[in-house]
Amino acid sequence: MKWGCSVQFQQTINKIARCSGVGVHSGLKSRLTLKPAKAGEGIVFIRTDVTDRDNRVPAIGDAVCDVMLGTTLENEAGVKVAVVEHLLAACAGMGVDNLIIEMDAEETPIMDGSASVFCELIRTAGLRTLGAPRRRIRILETIEIEDGVKWARLSPSNDDWLTVRARIDFKSRAIGVQQMALRLSPGMFARDLAFARTFGFARDVEKLQSMGLARGGSLDNAVVLDGDEVVNPEGLRSGDEFIRHKILDAVGDLMLAGGPIAGAYEANQPGHALNNALVRKLLENPQAWCWEGDEADVLAGQMQVAIA
Repeated sequence: MKWGCSVQFQQTINKIARCSGVGVHSGLKSRLTLKPAKAGEGIVFIRTDVTDRDNRVPAIGDAVCDVMLGTTLENEAGVKVAVVEHLLAACAGMGVDNLIIEMDAEETPIMDGSASVFCELIRTAGLRTLGAPRRRIRILETIEIEDGVKWARLSPSNDDWLTVRARIDFKSRAIGVQQMALRLSPGMFARDLAFARTFGFARDVEKLQSMGLARGGSLDNAVVLDGDEVVNPEGLRSGDEFIRHKILDAVGDLMLAGGPIAGAYEANQPGHALNNALVRKLLENPQAWCWEGDEADVLAGQMQVAIA
């Protein structure tokens, strides 16, 4: 089986999968249960520790309420799920369109700071093909967001996959200038991006903790830099791990558009705020995109699945 958006039909996982770990900001333990979902349901988080109000939080762009050091979603009842981007990136990269994610805390577990564990969970659970066509978001017009030297855009392409080009520039010589272009084709995410860990600077830890952040951060779940040096004794997983993680984050944030994107994403100094602003602007400009997939595709898909 090829892992990624390689098939014509929507997919979910085949069986329940579970994991647990600590939240990188809260430091609290969090348990996740991934469950199959029906066609058209999308990605939905359910806070099992919340019982007095609506505890379902859909993974959509206009539900984003905070983008400081992670992407946080909030429903109309005020229920939040935080640091969702790595799990959403794994869903996008592995070709999962519909998924129920139950969690017993506000923050998803950071695991090792990458998306590798989430990819392995999905691989272990297996994929189930559903009797409805995958609906891609086809970019028709260029949408761009600028914030000083930072910018990001989505533009049309002749490809059915998402092409990503990104560049970062940090003063630390451990990072410097890194840039990369990738095509989110089947198998690419798990092979080339999933392993890349989140990163931060030792000088910022005290300030972040005073703000209630990074309380669960450690060398086990992040690449930590002290000036020009990588503190982690094992070093980097690749020399360009930093840009790979920025692209990983972008893949997860773009999943909040509501489906796989057929187009080109380009960015300079990307981050969660920029990515979410881009998704929101895209959704606010319906002439700039369209859904691919129609009723004839649905019928054909149901017939093919029934025959199979």
